[in-house]
Amino acid sequence: MSQLRLSPSRISDFNNCPQLYKYRTIDLLPEPPSIDAERGTLIHTVLEDLFEVPASDRTVSNAAQMLPEKWQAQIEAKPAIKELVLDSGAWFKRAEELLGNYFTLENPTLFEPTYRELHLEMDLSPELYLHGYVDRLDVAPTGEVRIVDYKTGKSPKPGWEDKAFFQLRVYALLYWKNHGVIPKLLQLIYMGDTRLIKSTPTEKDLIKTEQILFDVAADILRAIERNEFRPRPTKLCDWCFFKAICPAHVG
Repeated sequence: MSQLRLSPSRISDFNNCPQLYKYRTIDLLPEPPSIDAERGTLIHTVLEDLFEVPASDRTVSNAAQMLPEKWQAQIEAKPAIKELVLDSGAWFKRAEELLGNYFTLENPTLFEPTYRELHLEMDLSPELYLHGYVDRLDVAPTGEVRIVDYKTGKSPKPGWEDKAFFQLRVYALLYWKNHGVIPKLLQLIYMGDTRLIKSTPTEKDLIKTEQILFDVAADILRAIERNEFRPRPTKLCDWCFFKAICPAHVG
């Protein structure tokens, strides 16, 4: 087969449910848009574009004023998402609340990001291509690197933070492999409940992450070879669009 392409989201799909991975990545079955995902895209777009203006203009009110224009552009790119919003007033109010929460966690007037929506990629092996998009990556004048990810949902419950950082460890691994520098700080900004959590990765952490990636890739290649993607039923099934055709719930 051709080289296996993996990203943190596809790895998450397979770990949560191999059958879900098959539907999305191999069968390429279409899914309807999600209102939460589209709201997240909107907030990410505003925060990305916020750093295009002078630092003094990066205020919460200016960010909120960007919302209607950015949402209209999003609708023009994907007309079907317009039907998701039944109450535009409530929609924009919630988006403004999330932006307000961001400004309580970080002051965007105090720094200049080095990269936004940075695409990191590399061949980890002849069989495995790994890539991902980083919301923001900041390089200090002294060389320290900070990787930042925006989340519009709520932060993980106690004990689940380590799992939440897996995505950023993958990005840190890619950056280290490509630039020879281990990021100093990984930062998750949760606007849903106004919480910021941080992690300092070590070389040992990133080597462990790389081994996890190789193990997951081996499991996926084995599943492809055998055409065996077993469903993994959990409470998340109730929110899965493919539940109606999933072998775990049909027949």
